[in-house]
Amino acid sequence: MLDCAIIGGGPAGLTAGLYATRGGLDNVTMFEKGMPGGQITMSSEIENYPGATGHISGMDLMIPWPEQCQRFGLKHEMSEVTRVSRRADGVFMIQKSDGSSDEAKSVIVCTGSTPKRAGFIGEDVFFGRGVSTCATCDGFFYKGKEVAVIGGGDTALEEALYLAKICAKVYLIHRRDSFRSAPSTIERVKTASNIELVVNAVPEEVVGDTMGVTGVRVVFNDGSTRHIDVPGVFVFVGNNVNNQVLIQEDGSFLCEMTKWGEVKVDLNMKTSVPGLFAAGDMRESAPKQVVCAAGDGAVAAIQAIAFVDGHQ
Repeated sequence: MLDCAIIGGGPAGLTAGLYATRGGLDNVTMFEKGMPGGQITMSSEIENYPGATGHISGMDLMIPWPEQCQRFGLKHEMSEVTRVSRRADGVFMIQKSDGSSDEAKSVIVCTGSTPKRAGFIGEDVFFGRGVSTCATCDGFFYKGKEVAVIGGGDTALEEALYLAKICAKVYLIHRRDSFRSAPSTIERVKTASNIELVVNAVPEEVVGDTMGVTGVRVVFNDGSTRHIDVPGVFVFVGNNVNNQVLIQEDGSFLCEMTKWGEVKVDLNMKTSVPGLFAAGDMRESAPKQVVCAAGDGAVAAIQAIAFVDGHQ
C-alpha cells in the first residue's frame, strides 16, 4: 500500500512529491499519464518565478524538477488515473485506465486545469487546423504571417507578445477595452508595433476551407462587424478544472466542490474527506501561478505526512 498517491505531475504534484519523500514517507508514487511538468511547460516565457532570471521558458523551468524529486525516492508511474475513491475502512483506491488499481493511505490530487474553448462558430471544426490554445506549440507555423489572439488576461497578453516576435502582425481581440494583466505586460502590448488591439469585440465565427482557417469575423459592442484575414487563431480565455478523477460511480464527487467544479480546501489543502488533499489550479480560489501551485504542493505534502503518521 502506498503511503501517499499523488495524482498529477505539474508544479504542485512534483513539489508534493519532493516534500513527501524528504519528509519521511517511504512509498510515494506520482501518477502522471505524460511527462511531468504540467501546463506551464507550454509557456513561452517565465518572468515571475523567484530566482528564474533572464529569458526562460516554462519547459526550461520545469526540466530539473522531476530529477530533483526522484532523487529523494519519488516514483513516477506513467498511468492515467480514472477515479480516486475511498473504502469504508478509509483506504483510498486509485483506479487506472488499464483496469488495475492501487491502494493508498493518503492522496494529493493535483490534476490542474485545461484551456477553455471560447465557443464561437467554427472553433471546434478548425481546432488543430488553424485554431490553437498553445502559441509555443503552434506559433512557428505562422512565422511571418498574421494571426489573431482571443482573450484579455495574463496568458492572452503574454502569448500575444510571444507571437509578435514570430508573426508579421497580431490582432488581440478582447470583449472589453481594459485588460486583466500585470501593468508591465499591458504596457508592452500597447507599445508593440505589430500588435493591433481589437477591443469591445468578440469572435463570432472562424471561417476557412479544406486547408484550414482563412479568417475570423468579430462583432463589436455596437453591433458592427469586421472580418480579419488570418490563417491562425489562438484562444486564451481561461481554464476548466480537471476534476474527473474525483467523480464517483454514482456521479457524485468524492469531496465537497464549489459550483465551478473546484475542490473546496482549507488553508492546509485539506478537503472534506480525511486523508484527501488538493493542490494547484484545481483547488478553490487558486491564483493559477507556478509559485503558488508549488506552495500548495508543499503544504499538502506536509499535511499528508502528519495524516499518515497519525494513522499508523
